[in-house]
Amino acid sequence: MMSGYGYGMAGGFGWIFMVLWWVLIVIGIVALVKWVATSAPAGGRGSDGSRALDILKERYARGEIDDQEYQKRKHDLAQ
Repeated sequence: MMSGYGYGMAGGFGWIFMVLWWVLIVIGIVALVKWVATSAPAGGRGSDGSRALDILKERYARGEIDDQEYQKRKHDLAQ
Protein backbone atom coordinates (compact mmCIF):
# COMPACT_ATOMS: atom_id res chain seq x y z
CA MET A 1 0.00 0.00 0.00
CA MET A 2 1.16 3.47 -0.77
CA SER A 3 1.74 5.89 2.04
CA GLY A 4 0.13 9.30 1.91
CA TYR A 5 3.24 11.20 2.95
CA GLY A 6 4.78 11.54 -0.52
CA TYR A 7 8.35 10.73 0.49
CA GLY A 8 9.00 8.69 -2.64
CA MET A 9 11.91 6.29 -2.99
CA ALA A 10 14.20 8.16 -0.62
CA GLY A 11 11.88 7.56 2.28
CA GLY A 12 12.08 10.41 4.75
CA PHE A 13 15.67 11.26 3.86
CA GLY A 14 15.15 13.36 0.75
CA TRP A 15 15.84 16.54 2.70
CA ILE A 16 19.37 15.26 3.45
CA PHE A 17 20.17 15.16 -0.26
CA MET A 18 18.72 18.63 -0.72
CA VAL A 19 20.90 20.00 2.09
CA LEU A 20 23.97 18.23 0.68
CA TRP A 21 23.22 19.68 -2.75
CA TRP A 22 23.12 23.25 -1.39
CA VAL A 23 26.26 22.67 0.68
CA LEU A 24 28.08 21.53 -2.47
CA ILE A 25 26.87 24.60 -4.37
CA VAL A 26 28.06 26.94 -1.60
CA ILE A 27 31.45 25.18 -1.40
CA GLY A 28 31.79 25.45 -5.17
CA ILE A 29 31.05 29.17 -5.13
CA VAL A 30 33.53 29.78 -2.30
CA ALA A 31 36.22 27.78 -4.12
CA LEU A 32 35.57 29.72 -7.33
CA VAL A 33 35.82 33.08 -5.55
CA LYS A 34 39.08 32.05 -3.85
CA TRP A 35 40.53 30.83 -7.16
CA VAL A 36 39.63 34.06 -8.94
CA ALA A 37 40.97 36.18 -6.07
CA THR A 38 44.33 34.40 -5.99
CA SER A 39 44.79 34.25 -9.76
CA ALA A 40 44.00 37.93 -10.36
CA PRO A 41 46.85 40.38 -9.76
CA ALA A 42 46.42 42.57 -6.72
CA GLY A 43 46.97 45.72 -8.76
CA GLY A 44 48.77 47.45 -5.95
CA ARG A 45 52.29 48.82 -5.93
CA GLY A 46 53.59 45.52 -4.55
CA SER A 47 52.74 43.61 -7.70
CA ASP A 48 54.15 46.34 -9.94
CA GLY A 49 57.27 46.57 -7.78
CA SER A 50 57.90 42.85 -7.96
CA ARG A 51 57.39 42.89 -11.74
CA ALA A 52 59.84 45.79 -12.02
CA LEU A 53 62.37 43.87 -9.96
CA ASP A 54 61.92 40.83 -12.20
CA ILE A 55 62.59 42.95 -15.28
CA LEU A 56 65.64 44.44 -13.57
CA LYS A 57 66.98 40.97 -12.79
CA GLU A 58 66.42 39.89 -16.39
CA ARG A 59 68.28 42.92 -17.73
CA TYR A 60 71.18 42.23 -15.36
CA ALA A 61 71.25 38.56 -16.35
CA ARG A 62 71.35 39.51 -20.06
CA GLY A 63 74.22 41.91 -19.40
CA GLU A 64 72.32 45.03 -20.39
CA ILE A 65 73.25 46.74 -17.12
CA ASP A 66 76.28 46.36 -14.88
CA ASP A 67 76.38 45.51 -11.18
CA GLN A 68 76.54 49.14 -10.06
CA GLU A 69 73.47 50.09 -12.11
CA TYR A 70 71.66 46.97 -10.91
CA GLN A 71 72.31 47.75 -7.24
CA LYS A 72 71.29 51.40 -7.65
CA ARG A 73 68.01 50.58 -9.36
CA LYS A 74 67.29 47.75 -6.93
CA HIS A 75 67.76 50.19 -4.05
CA ASP A 76 65.48 52.73 -5.77
CA LEU A 77 62.75 50.10 -6.22
CA ALA A 78 62.93 49.11 -2.55
CA GLN A 79 61.96 52.62 -1.46
